[in-house]
Amino acid sequence: MNKTDDIGGRSEDLDRLYQETRPELMGYFLRRHGSPETAEDLLQETFAAVMRNPQRLLQAETPRAYLFGVARNISVDALRRAHPLETPLAEETAATVESEDPRLAAMREAIGRLNPALRQVLELRLRQELSYEEIARILNIPVGTVRSRLHHAVRSLREVLQRSSNL
Repeated sequence: MNKTDDIGGRSEDLDRLYQETRPELMGYFLRRHGSPETAEDLLQETFAAVMRNPQRLLQAETPRAYLFGVARNISVDALRRAHPLETPLAEETAATVESEDPRLAAMREAIGRLNPALRQVLELRLRQELSYEEIARILNIPVGTVRSRLHHAVRSLREVLQRSSNL
């Protein structure tokens, strides 16, 4: 985004960014909440939050990462309001369809049992295809921590697959 544009230019940039990121953000919200209506509401809430303080988006090194950070916070808040005592991603894991391959079911279960911090980094990397740097910005953690969490998540999942293959 050109940070020196007038408000009209910013609006056009925001419209373009909305069009580019809408499918990914909708997918993110759908996976976490399961309802197209809720996903659409949360998408609108994400962009409304951005519009309340557009300077932060304009100052972001990566607007896409900034948007996913806002979306993540809005999603977590919505899940807390809806299910204050449940783990947010546990619903997502439970809602997945069983597959013919028993290793996939074991993998889904293992992902659901991961420490929430590991599961969150894994989701942002694999599902949202964000870079380590983008994940670090979204979660406000060092890139080294992102790498470490991904390493531990993959190692844990690999162990689960090895155990399920031996059954």
